[in-house]
Amino acid sequence: MNDAGAVAAVRAYIDDHRAAFLDDLAEWLRIPSVSAQPEHAADVRRSADWLAAHLRRTGFPTAEVWETEGAPAVFAEWPSEDPDAPTVLVYGHHDVQPAALEDGWDSDPFEPVVRGNRLYARGAADDKGQVLFHTLGVRAHLAATGRTAPAVNLKLLVEGEEESGSPNFRALVERHRDRVAADAVIVSDTGMWSRDTPTVCTGMRGLAECEIELSGPDQDIHSGSFGGAVPNPATAAGRLVAALHDEHERVAVPGFYDGIVELTERERQLFAELPFDEAEWLRTAKSHAPHGEAGHTTLERVWARPTAEVNGIGGGYQGAGGKTIIPSSALLKLSFRLVAGQDPERVEKAVSAWVAEQLPAGIRHTITFSGATRPCLTPLDHPALQSVARAMGRAFEQDIRFTREGGSGPAADLQDVIGAPVLFLGISVPSDGWHAPNEKVELDLLLKGVETSAYLWGDLAPH
Repeated sequence: MNDAGAVAAVRAYIDDHRAAFLDDLAEWLRIPSVSAQPEHAADVRRSADWLAAHLRRTGFPTAEVWETEGAPAVFAEWPSEDPDAPTVLVYGHHDVQPAALEDGWDSDPFEPVVRGNRLYARGAADDKGQVLFHTLGVRAHLAATGRTAPAVNLKLLVEGEEESGSPNFRALVERHRDRVAADAVIVSDTGMWSRDTPTVCTGMRGLAECEIELSGPDQDIHSGSFGGAVPNPATAAGRLVAALHDEHERVAVPGFYDGIVELTERERQLFAELPFDEAEWLRTAKSHAPHGEAGHTTLERVWARPTAEVNGIGGGYQGAGGKTIIPSSALLKLSFRLVAGQDPERVEKAVSAWVAEQLPAGIRHTITFSGATRPCLTPLDHPALQSVARAMGRAFEQDIRFTREGGSGPAADLQDVIGAPVLFLGISVPSDGWHAPNEKVELDLLLKGVETSAYLWGDLAPH
């Protein structure tokens, strides 16, 4: 079958099964699988059971609910009949953010509603819609190619705690390392630049977080009797914050930038070609001026450069009026977004050494790190990334551009444990309102996700 015939066959299959697919999605969306709320623990389990059953109906010979210390995950596997076929693991999540009508929804968040081309419900875009499009996609792939099994060994791993920080995900992946082994990982929990500019994300930043407790006097003391003669922990906190960046807004911690993967000129050019409106971006950020590391654009700063941010600072008297004391303690909360080449453990050691060096005698401190996530990045010329771009280009009938994401997620755990490249296939757009009232998904884009999935497995297979 030529390419035009293959595209026509895929689209005809999707069109014929569109209504049933949307009915299934609506049924799943009605399950309020809110992992952050203990009263919904049974619903999260019901969501996992629903998905496992749906995957078996789709044709996956194996579909299992995997237990964790928290909410259950779902694993499914459909081996290819080709002994040389690569193995691909699709990642997503079936838990959702909390939602209630009184939050500002126009309709019940767990009763899906279609208005025009949009389906409104919690989880429509993040992430149930983007998980489920793979089930219709693989059926369209089989129908268009005449296969009885996918062109790749296809696996799915759909966790139930992503919206709660994935506390048990890495342990789950390590425990089932042999079962989830793959040559490539497809993450369908991301979005595109816009409906008119379809894009593929090539990487996400990592994260390290810390809390620094500073102690001076054993109790608050009189600033008239002792001020100027003993160290002040609130002053020390302020000096730490002031020393965190240099005059070019680069992080001043020695060794912080060691080993980072710098942007290539091609990547900088591709970022610059995106239709970025900085004024509109600032309005979205509720801010009034761009700011950051010298020599880099706004998109480069939020996607491809490491950062250090003060998330919280406190110490001393906070009430009305004055209280002339030297406080006994102060507190700082810092976070560091990391890029490819940076290791969270190495960054934590560098920050710890820097903090200790900055503090004067008489200021004791403890520093506690939590929430470490490794960065992940797939080079533009990686064959699997090019397969994703080609499959998406066939579906959208235009060239696909490339982005990164500034946030962090569990994708890096998959890359780290499995040792395979991570590719991002998402069709959500910024207006979908993830985590907000009236979350929705654009139905035509959702079906483009189905179509992309249908083309992808053949493109990833050896030709």
